[in-house]
Formats: sequence, C-alpha cells, structure tokens
Amino acid sequence: MSLDNVKHIVLVLSGKGGVGKSSITTQLALSLSLAGKPVGILDIDLTGPSIPRLLGLEDAKITQAPGGWLPVQVHPSQILPPTSKLTEKTINGDGHNQGNRPPPPRINGDTAPTPDPRPIGALYAISLGFLLPSRSSAVVWRGPKKTAMVRQFLTDVLWPPIDYLLIDTPPGTSDEHISLAETLLQQTATPSPTSSPKLAGAVIVTTPQAVAVSDVRKELSFCRKVGIGVLGVVENMSGYVCECCGEETNLFGRGGGEVMAQEFGVTFLGRVPVDGQWGVLVEEGKRPRYGSQVVKNSSDEDEDELGEEEYEGTNRGDRGREVLDEDHDPEHQGQRQARDSACLVDKYRSCSLSSVFDGITRQLYNIVEVTSVNGT
Repeated sequence: MSLDNVKHIVLVLSGKGGVGKSSITTQLALSLSLAGKPVGILDIDLTGPSIPRLLGLEDAKITQAPGGWLPVQVHPSQILPPTSKLTEKTINGDGHNQGNRPPPPRINGDTAPTPDPRPIGALYAISLGFLLPSRSSAVVWRGPKKTAMVRQFLTDVLWPPIDYLLIDTPPGTSDEHISLAETLLQQTATPSPTSSPKLAGAVIVTTPQAVAVSDVRKELSFCRKVGIGVLGVVENMSGYVCECCGEETNLFGRGGGEVMAQEFGVTFLGRVPVDGQWGVLVEEGKRPRYGSQVVKNSSDEDEDELGEEEYEGTNRGDRGREVLDEDHDPEHQGQRQARDSACLVDKYRSCSLSSVFDGITRQLYNIVEVTSVNGT
C-alpha cells in the first residue's frame, strides 16, 4: 500500500471555495518541516490544483517508477543557515519586545528551543498540476473519472517515510470527498503488518464572515456522517495589518470561525491574518520584508488591555513584525539576490505568518499525538 510509510494523515477541508485551503495546507507543511517533521502534500483539487504554484514548482513533473509514482521533492532534509539578526526583530504574543527572535522550538513534547542551525524535515508533493501541460490547461472530467484519479493518488504514489501527509481538498462534499473518505477509512482501518498509517482527522478552514461559516458548517456535518474526526478549525483572512501604517482592519469580520468551533465542540486552532508579503513570497519568490512600523491592533478590547503597547499573538494579532528596512541600505543590497534564491521554507521564516502557524502547528501536533496514543 502506498501509505505504508505515512504515520499521520490530515485532511484540509472546507465547504466553501476561496477560503484559502491550499494556502493553509502549504503553511502547515512548511511549519511542520521547520519543526523537523518530514511532510507530504497530496493535492486532490483536480480542477483547480494550486499547490504546484504555491510551492514554486509549476515546471516540475511526476516521475514514473516501478510500482507507482514518485512525488516531487520540494526540499530535502537539511540544515538551514542561521536567520539574519537584522530581519528577526519581533514582538511576542504577550506584547513584550523580544529583540532578536530565537529559533522556534521543535515539536517534540517539550518547549526547549532548538539550537540554530537545526535540521528541517523533507517536504514532498503530488498534484494533478504536475501532470498538466500548462497552468491554463482545463480538467473537464465527470464524477467517475475524478473518483478514479483520487483513488490512484491514494494507492499509486510511493511516498518516502513521512510523519504527516496533508491532503488539500476541493470545496464542497462531492465525488472527491466521498472517494477520499471511503478509500482512506478502508485503508487505515486495516493497516499492513509493517506500518500503521493513521487518519488523524481533518482541519476545517473558514473565513470569519457569516456566508462562509454557514457553508463550512456543512463540512463539519460531512465529517460526522462519514466518521472523520475534526482536529480543529482555522479562521483564515481574519484581519489585515497595513504594512504602511500598522492599522489593523477586520476586512471580513472577526470571530465567526471561533464561534462555529465552540458550537460544534471542536478545537479552535487560531486566526490567520491577511499578509501581503505571503503573496509576494509565493507569487514572486521573494523573501518577505516589512517596514519598521509599529503594529497596533485597532480593537478597543485589546487596547483596553494593553494600552499603547505594541503587540502581536496567535489569537491577538501574532502577525506584526518589526523589521529593519533594508531597501535602500547598500550594505545589504548585495545579499538580497542570494536570499531570494534560497528555498521556499528558508524564506518563509521571514514571513510574519510563520509565527502564527508555529502556534497552530503546535496545537495540531499535540492533538494528533494524543489521538494516536488513545487510538481514537
């Protein structure tokens, strides 16, 4: 079975299109890799595969090997260079300036920081996008063809040993989801003697506004009907911090995902803001860079608690990042090209969202490990 080398399988689901499932999947994978975990991404959004573009691998192709397909390697396990002290001045989630940010702790059951440099986990990906001749190629398939393709991805890909397989899904609860659920539940219910792949559950992605939450509720109901556990809810696009003035605006409202998680009795993993530099990273391949503005939340509730303090946090902003503006610094202009040619996971460390996903990934890891130990 192609999943023999996979320890944990995590689905990324949403009943609504355009909420950022592929972006969440990619950043979960990068965060887990930075924590030292080997990770795979399986993109089963057959009519709109976004993973190749987000990973900067649109020209990559799947290799056929005896017994199945070999996934595309995004990056190998390696030791990344130390992060620049000039670009790691941050504010922690409690509102206190940390100065030069230490390397994030590894996910290993304790909170001891990992020395820098530190090895990261390898990252692999498989997507129908790697089989298409171009980005604009349309996939016009009926349900049976989609079902067959999903099952082939689940049975014919020769994954190397990985701790987590993240499956990026299309919106809705249609053919791909039914085929995925049936195949995974059947395969993971009867593991092979040599390994035991585990369907850990699903991460549900929504945006804060009511129209999105109402559709995403259907995905939670789908998970309950087919017997897939829900690991937690992520509220994506929850606020935007202007890179020029530091003002925070709730573009699509705030709190809808958290309320939904409470109603269904599942874990709320956190809020993810809109960060323009994440778009720069995946679209242009450039390392995220920020001005030296002071980031403040415009929420009266948070201002009452923190006054005029600068702050950020996974659920209270953990998104602002003070970085020295090197745009016109001749000393650093010569280093910029080398940094931009670095691998995606290296550049992602400079993105403000990396600290947000560090917190989300820790929660996810703890939930998956507890679920695995309890056998539920």
